[in-house]
Amino acid sequence: MSETVRKEFMEWGKAILWAVVFALIVRSFLLDAIIVDGISMHPFLENRERVFVNRLVYRFSSPEPHDIIVFERDPTPSIKRVIALAGQTIEVRDGQVMVDDVTLTESYLAVVTQVDFGPYVVPEGTVFVMGDNRNVSLDSRDPSVGPVALSKIRGKALGVYWPLSSLRRAR
Repeated sequence: MSETVRKEFMEWGKAILWAVVFALIVRSFLLDAIIVDGISMHPFLENRERVFVNRLVYRFSSPEPHDIIVFERDPTPSIKRVIALAGQTIEVRDGQVMVDDVTLTESYLAVVTQVDFGPYVVPEGTVFVMGDNRNVSLDSRDPSVGPVALSKIRGKALGVYWPLSSLRRAR
């Protein structure tokens, strides 16, 4: 192998190595991607859509009501909307979701929530999440999910990137 060819291979090897290192840093600390599994966030998110997740935002701030978050839940990550924060009281009554006795305006819902819930006080260090498709969503109302610990939150959904025809920001 000539010296020129060897140098060319070395340059390509360095470039590939740097690209892998950069991708690992971005994936570990800045940006993640998940595939939506199910219809619990319909109509905003559909089954099998791909979503970018900002992993950095909650290192400097806390989740806010209406944020769409991704959190750890075995066996796969889950994506839901934050409804109430620690210390707040949530109740679902007559199809209305209330936080601290104030009815939420939820323009992102397609159907009315059918099952009553609460009142429930969200524990410290957690958030209360619900899917947008409330009547089929396995969320904080279910004891198997419960309130989500802040330490389990991977990040905030930025938007759908795949399929391209569905490209949009999270709202």
